[in-house]
Amino acid sequence: MTEIIGVRFKDAGKVYYFTPNGNATKQGDRVIVETARGIECGEVAIENRMVEDEEVVSPLKPVIRMANRHDLQTLEQNKKKEEEAFAICQARIQKHHLEMKLVEVEYTFDGNKILFYFTADGRVDFRELVKDLASVFKTRIELRQIGVRDEAKCWAAWAFAEDRFAVTPFWVIFSRYPLKWRRIKPCRSTAPKFPAPADG
Repeated sequence: MTEIIGVRFKDAGKVYYFTPNGNATKQGDRVIVETARGIECGEVAIENRMVEDEEVVSPLKPVIRMANRHDLQTLEQNKKKEEEAFAICQARIQKHHLEMKLVEVEYTFDGNKILFYFTADGRVDFRELVKDLASVFKTRIELRQIGVRDEAKCWAAWAFAEDRFAVTPFWVIFSRYPLKWRRIKPCRSTAPKFPAPADG
């Protein structure tokens, strides 16, 4: 048997298993964990429980600590930064007359990377956009092109949440990843088998 907790990183998001590392948690607690894309702050969706070893894919990453007041302030600050980054990116898209639609902006918890999700009918030459974003934010920038269906998933997740209440020297990544790798899929009623969290 293995002791786990389930953590999600987005409202209505997918749940990932972590080793509690001696921390006793309850649903709704915030915890600091290590993921493939760095340190993140997530919400406990499944409290401490024992599960069969075959239900998890080892090794699970451990909880680093329970989130403190400073961590929660960082979360709020990141939300504000995401709103600001969205507006800035929108303006730059219009400035360069790019045929692309910005869908979402996401800061990593440590602020070392900003992810911009967009839709477009075809390939878009956004090199000048990347230069602008890199010069403004001075951090790692990642642009991800998603499909229309994935955009619809974004809106579904946001609605659910509302109902509840490269350019040197910067590393720039251009990629096309379906949002199934992100953590905004509707929650399942039962906990499925989850590996250690992957970059999403």
